[in-house]
Amino acid sequence: MKEMDGITRRRFVMSAASAATVGALPMDSRADSNLQNSTNQERITLTPYLLFNGNCHEAMEFYRSCLGGGLEVMKVKESAVRNHMPQAQQEKVLNARLRTGGLDISASDWLRPGRTPVRGNTVCMYLSCGLELLKVLFEKLSDGAEVTDPLTAQFFGVYGALNDRFGVRWMFVSNEQAG
Repeated sequence: MKEMDGITRRRFVMSAASAATVGALPMDSRADSNLQNSTNQERITLTPYLLFNGNCHEAMEFYRSCLGGGLEVMKVKESAVRNHMPQAQQEKVLNARLRTGGLDISASDWLRPGRTPVRGNTVCMYLSCGLELLKVLFEKLSDGAEVTDPLTAQFFGVYGALNDRFGVRWMFVSNEQAG
């Protein structure tokens, strides 16, 4: 497919799918991680986000059987991105969330056919906060990082992702719209 402005249609759809995955997560009830910024006392939440190679639903059911709690699962075919995803991915999990007590784990199936899931890129740190603080944190963590998804306005707010200089995958989201 023809590349336009440095982004292919496939990369756009995969970025949209990744963004939709994190956008499907409610913003008001993340894990209770409070980090303080000296100039901004706003709440930042950090949630583990797991990526599976087609067996997300099975894995999250197993974790629920071990840890208890409530499990919410949304497949690609049940989401707003269903018409933008290939038929082969319609049964994959776009977003799963297990919550019990102070435990909150989110997950999805691997939805980037151009990239291979390997140990090390299947666990992410999912950071959410207000837009201005999100921009500051993204900029700081970008130092020496591979920015895979620049902060971009999406239908649910703003999303971005990077692999920091130590190889840790970070996903950033704010439900505030970019101004």
